[in-house]
Amino acid sequence: MGDLISRLKLPDDLKHLKADQLSQLAGEMRDYMIRTVADNGGHLAASLGVVELALALHSTFESPRDRIIWDVGHQSYPHKLLTGRLERFSTLRRYAGLSGFPKRSESEHDPFGTGHSSTSISAALGLARARDFWGEQYKVIAVIGDGALTGGMAYEALNHAGHIKADLMVILNDNEMSIGSNVGAMSEYLGRIRSDPKYSRLKSKFEQASIRIPFVGKKIINSAERIKGGLKYLMMPGMLFEELGLIYFGPVDGHNIAAMKNVFRRAARMKGPVLVHVLTEKGKGYSYAEEAPERFHGIGPFDLENGIPRGKKNNPTYTEVFGQAMLRLGHQDEKIIAVTAAMAAGTGLSYFADAFPERFYDVGIAEQHAVTLAGALAAGGLKPVVAIYSTFLQRALDQLIHDICLQKLPVVFAVDRAGIVGEDGETHQGLFDLSYLRSIPNLAVMAPRNEAELQNMLYTAVTASNEPVALRYPRDAGEGVELGEPGLLPWSKGEILREGEDMLILAAGTTANAALAAAEKLFWQGIRAAVINARFIKPLDEELILDWARRCGAVITVEENVLTGGFGSALLELLEKHGLSIPVKRLGIDDRFVEQGPRALILSLYGLDAEGIYKAALSFARGKAAKQSF
Repeated sequence: MGDLISRLKLPDDLKHLKADQLSQLAGEMRDYMIRTVADNGGHLAASLGVVELALALHSTFESPRDRIIWDVGHQSYPHKLLTGRLERFSTLRRYAGLSGFPKRSESEHDPFGTGHSSTSISAALGLARARDFWGEQYKVIAVIGDGALTGGMAYEALNHAGHIKADLMVILNDNEMSIGSNVGAMSEYLGRIRSDPKYSRLKSKFEQASIRIPFVGKKIINSAERIKGGLKYLMMPGMLFEELGLIYFGPVDGHNIAAMKNVFRRAARMKGPVLVHVLTEKGKGYSYAEEAPERFHGIGPFDLENGIPRGKKNNPTYTEVFGQAMLRLGHQDEKIIAVTAAMAAGTGLSYFADAFPERFYDVGIAEQHAVTLAGALAAGGLKPVVAIYSTFLQRALDQLIHDICLQKLPVVFAVDRAGIVGEDGETHQGLFDLSYLRSIPNLAVMAPRNEAELQNMLYTAVTASNEPVALRYPRDAGEGVELGEPGLLPWSKGEILREGEDMLILAAGTTANAALAAAEKLFWQGIRAAVINARFIKPLDEELILDWARRCGAVITVEENVLTGGFGSALLELLEKHGLSIPVKRLGIDDRFVEQGPRALILSLYGLDAEGIYKAALSFARGKAAKQSF
């Protein structure tokens, strides 16, 4: 393995390789990626699909002088292999290892960090204008998938680039998928282009024939330009990209390196914005990923020989529990509507979608639209539940405030992947939702400590609330508790899990389980800690919390969220409101972005596991005792 790739100085040596050597290199790169992701987990299918595309790009352009920006970054593994990161590739997504996404601090070949969708064209346009400002000469290339083109930000950038005639190249990597199958009019439009490339062939033949006519060849082409709109619309529906001001090339086979290099060279000679439409196959080169690209979009460690995930926990995940609870609720109430943004499987809504397709909306990578759509559904008398990852919901903060909470519309938000997510790292850690959600009026925020409580919270939010509600839960397996029938929870009420008189540990969500384990260890040190599961981050159970805070005389808060404006801040605000001066220790994430690594390791590093809470509480108790003795 790696006979060729290990001998090359990449990407410089690519320009000297013959076709058979490039083909061999593509095979070696796929082998590296498959073996690494089998060990570490990662985004395999998309990266397998762009091996030849990455080779064509790096053998045509001069990175890092030329800037190549990979949208989202799910497909950036071949780019990493070709840009000096081969020796470290085995550390992909591991703690202190290579990031799973492009990262400016990791390599000069990553000109702009990515991790969320539909940003690459905006970034490319900014870099292109910076280049022009300084009078420099280099190419700027954005590689964006057809799934990312369901995100409105991509069209804002295309519209701007076409308007100002910016000199940049957009490569549309069209594999007919985002995380799941693409939806919407853009997907259908690209499908028509894929199936009918007659316009591109006809235009090319027409120009080649006309230019040979002495004296008048160029005049014929210029005249044809004035009527090309009619030709385009006869031969192909839309031609949206050229109407936006971009010169369109394609479609081109995304696994034919020579064909892509030829098109890239032609496109690079054009002035102004250019779009090259490349057709690829997600998962190419690994049969299990080809057959199930959605499952191999983002996968944990798996058996190389059969593609079966390894080491899966027996307990259902919070996502699975949510999905099954939604299915049950869907059978009970025909007014319940499910909404997601290209994450049906990832959020657990596939069960609901299969059972009630007429009540399920996948809007594509369009979180802002998803939220406002849900608000209007609620205004129309329905009961929408919007399932979105914590970090993706950040993109719809304005819609949350203006279109939902200002109008008190009863939309339920299932905020998946909240807290420490793990190996996806800084761009995906869900560490801000408590801060931005609890700042919004009219919004209740809940966090379950186990899967049974999640089920009950969803049932309560859908059936007993007439205002906006957000439920936040982690990317993790549940505690293995019995689910039983869902039931109503008392509104805005927490629960006392353990009594004590020396200090109160007030925990949000699943940190309550670690807090209980820490309290047990504290007991054997002679410290009797009370533990409260808050359940409601907003509104807080003021009566319960104030009662136990007064009894214990000291409070520790625990949350998987940044400390700024988070759950601990809510406790401080509550004490200030009632004029109480009680020592408080807040445990959470300080003012920083959190690195990648296994969820358990990151929780341990930041003192949010049972051992970390125990040590912090022990130190807090000793400090309190020292002050009292003084």
